[in-house]
Amino acid sequence: QVQLAESGGGSVQPGGSLRLSCETSGVAYHATNLGWFRQAPGKEREGVAVIRTGTGSTYYADSAKGRFTISRDNANNTLYLQMNGLKVEDTGIYYCAARIGHLVGTNVLNPASYPHWGQGTQVTVSS
Repeated sequence: QVQLAESGGGSVQPGGSLRLSCETSGVAYHATNLGWFRQAPGKEREGVAVIRTGTGSTYYADSAKGRFTISRDNANNTLYLQMNGLKVEDTGIYYCAARIGHLVGTNVLNPASYPHWGQGTQVTVSS
């Protein structure tokens, strides 16, 4: 059974940084897509960053490129999202998600492709 638990959210000023963590269990690290998604108030959930555990390949939304870094620590079964240069529009609930199996193209960052989700952690960026 896949279980995901996020932590590390909080409130920061624009330009600040946060590191989100997601403790995972039941994940086969050699054959899984692990990702971070977010949902802003009144908006649909969207993909932020995904890492393919078998190859280490990473995928980012355009809004995250150059500012966010996704990584995983297999020894500790933990997924991370380092967020730098945070903007007000990064505010939202951030979710960790997993899918066992291969994804290609636009499906990689599509929330509908992921059956396993954590409970989410709030990130608020404001001055």
